[in-house]
Amino acid sequence: MKNQLYYGVAYYDEYMPYDRLAEDIKMMQDAGITVVRIAESTWSTHEPQNGVFNFSSVDRVLDAMHKAGIDVIVGTPTYAVPTWMVKEHPDVLAETKEGKGKYGARQIMDITNPTYLFYAERIIRKLISRVKDHPAVIGYQTDNETKHYGTVGPNVQLQFVKYMREKFGSLEEVNKKFGLDYWSNRINSWEDFPSVVGTINGSLGSEFAKFQRTLVTDFLAWQVSLVNEYKREDQFVTQNFDFEWRGYSYGVQPDVDHFEAAKPFDIAGVDIYHPSQDELTGAEISLGGDMARSLKQDNYLVLETQAQAFINWTPYPGQLRLQAFSHLASGANMVAYWHWHSIHNSFETYWKGLLSHDLKSNPTYEEAKTVGADFKKLSSKLVNLSKKNDVAMLISNEALTSLEWFPFHFTSEKNYNDVVRLMYNELYNMNIGCDFIHPKTKNLDQYRLIVVPALYSASDECLKRLNRFVEQGGHVVYTFKSGFTDEHVKVRTTTQPGMIDEVCGVTYSQFVEPKKVTLKDDPFNVGVEHNQVDTWMELLTPTTADVLAYYDHPHWGKYAAITQNQYGQGIATYIGCFISSKAMKAVLEQAVKKAELWGSDQDLSFPLITKSGKNDGDNTIRYYFNYSDTAVSFTYPYAHGTDLLSGDEWVRGDEVKLDRWGFCVLEESSL
Repeated sequence: MKNQLYYGVAYYDEYMPYDRLAEDIKMMQDAGITVVRIAESTWSTHEPQNGVFNFSSVDRVLDAMHKAGIDVIVGTPTYAVPTWMVKEHPDVLAETKEGKGKYGARQIMDITNPTYLFYAERIIRKLISRVKDHPAVIGYQTDNETKHYGTVGPNVQLQFVKYMREKFGSLEEVNKKFGLDYWSNRINSWEDFPSVVGTINGSLGSEFAKFQRTLVTDFLAWQVSLVNEYKREDQFVTQNFDFEWRGYSYGVQPDVDHFEAAKPFDIAGVDIYHPSQDELTGAEISLGGDMARSLKQDNYLVLETQAQAFINWTPYPGQLRLQAFSHLASGANMVAYWHWHSIHNSFETYWKGLLSHDLKSNPTYEEAKTVGADFKKLSSKLVNLSKKNDVAMLISNEALTSLEWFPFHFTSEKNYNDVVRLMYNELYNMNIGCDFIHPKTKNLDQYRLIVVPALYSASDECLKRLNRFVEQGGHVVYTFKSGFTDEHVKVRTTTQPGMIDEVCGVTYSQFVEPKKVTLKDDPFNVGVEHNQVDTWMELLTPTTADVLAYYDHPHWGKYAAITQNQYGQGIATYIGCFISSKAMKAVLEQAVKKAELWGSDQDLSFPLITKSGKNDGDNTIRYYFNYSDTAVSFTYPYAHGTDLLSGDEWVRGDEVKLDRWGFCVLEESSL
C-alpha cells in the first residue's frame, strides 16, 4: 500500500443505468478520488449461471481506473448469493431461530454450509487469480460486514457439539459449569445434546453466541488464506467491520469478536455511519475509529462512510470536510464513501451516494473536491498518524451477550452498549484519547486509567489482571454489574462485586430497580434534572472505600451509590447505578484528575474537540473541530503551531477562531 492518504468511493459499474464510466472517472479525478472499491456486491453478475463466469465489468473498470491513475480495492463477492445457487441448493440459506431462510436480501446464507463454501472458494479463486496482476489493484476486501447471520441449523448444531466436546472434554464438566441440572436440562449423552435454539440456560446460550462468533473468525481467516495464495507482496487484505446498528454505527458488534477476527488481516477496515446535520457530534466517528485502530494497534481504512445517504444525513455546508478530517484525526489513512452514485431502484434507492440520482454535480460533490485537494496537498503530513493514549476502555463480547440473556430488568430498553456509550461519550467530550482493549489483553501497564463498563461476565484471570493493575498504581473505573459472573455466566458465590470487592473496597448483596431515586445532596452539582438514578442500582456497603455519593431515598438512603478506594498504589472507582451523562462526566473527570491526566486539552470540551498524534516526521499534529452551528474560539495552549490548511501560525496565548462546523489542523514545532 502506498504511503499516502486515500480518498475513495465504492463504485458499481454494474448498477449504472447507462454507460458513463469515462464521465464518472473524469468527475472522480476532479474530486481528487484516488481509490475505488469494487465487486463485493455483484456475484450474480460475475457468475450468472453455475460455472459460467463473466468478469468483463471488472476488467473494464480496472483498465479504465488504471489509465486514470485511480487505484482499486477488489472485494470477494461472497456476502450476497446468486439465485441459481439457492435454486439448486436451498440449504445454503441460513436456518435461524425464525426458521428457514428465504431468498432476497443479502447476508442470508449459512457461512458454514459446505456447498456455499465450495462455490465461494471457486468465485474467490476465479476472481482473484484474474485480477491479481493488474497494476490498478492495491488490495482486497474479503466479504463485507461479515457476521454469522443467526445461523443455527443442524449443520451448525453438529459443529457446536464438537466445539463443546473439544473445549470441555466431558459432559459432566459441561453440566457442572453450565448448571444444567436446573429444570432437568442435564445432558447425559453427547448424542442427546439438544438444539440450543430453545434453551433457557443463559450460560449455554452465551457459549453458543461465543461459538457463533468463532464461525465468523474462521470464515474470514479462510477467505484471507485463499486471497493470500494470489496477492502480490505490495497488496493488502482487509475487511469491512461494522458495529451494532441503531440507525447508525453505535457500539460493540454483538455477532463478531473484532479483535480475534482482525488477526489475519494486513490492515483493519471499517464502516462508520453517524447522525448528521444538527445531530453531528463526531462521537461515532471517534468511537469507530478508536475501535478500528485498536484492533491491530495501527492505522486503519474507513471503507465506508456517508456522503449524502438519508434525508436527515445530507450534510450541511462544511460538514463533509469536517467529517473527513475527523476520520484522519483518529488514525485513518483512507476515507471512502458508500457510494459514488445513487442507484435508481431496489432496496437502497434512497441511500444516496456522492452523486445524486441525476448523476451530476451537487453541493456535496463540490465540497468533496476540496477534501480531495486537501488530502493530496497534506498527505505526507497527515498519513500514518501515530497515537499513544493513557486511557483505555475494556470491552467484552461475552459481557454484551450475557447481558442480553440477563438484562437490567425485563422492561428496560438499555443494554451493554448503552453503558459503553455513556462512558465513552463523556471521555470524548472531555478530549480524553482512548484505546479499546479486551478481556484477554495482557499489557495493561501501558495505561494509567482503564474504564470498565458492565463487565458482567469475566474470567478470574481477567479480574486478577485488573486487580494487579490497580495495586501497582493504575486507576480503574468500574460500573455496576461488573464481576458478577464467571466466563460461563455462572454467578460467583463470593461477595459482590465478585473478585474485585477488595480492590473496590465495597460489597453488596441486593440490587433494585430505582424508583424516585436521586443522588443525595446532588454531590456533582448537576441539577435536579440530571441527578436521577434509573434502570439499575446496587445497594453498596463500603468496607474501605470513600463514598462519593449516597442514594437519596427513604428506604435506600443508607447505601452508597458511587465509591472510590485506594488499593495498593492505585485507585478503584465503583459506580453502582445508572447515572446521567452529566454525573458520569463528573465521576470520570475526577478519575482523570486522580490519574494526573488532566491537561490543557481538557480545558476545552464539546463542541470543541481536539485530537492529536505524531506524523512520520515525528512532529505533533493537532486537530481542532467545532461540532456546532455557531462559531467558537479558544486560546492556543502550545508553543507554536502552523495551520496546514491556511498557513497561519499560532503561538501560546493566541486566540483561534473556528467557523460553524469548522476545523483546523496544526503541525506543532518549537520556535
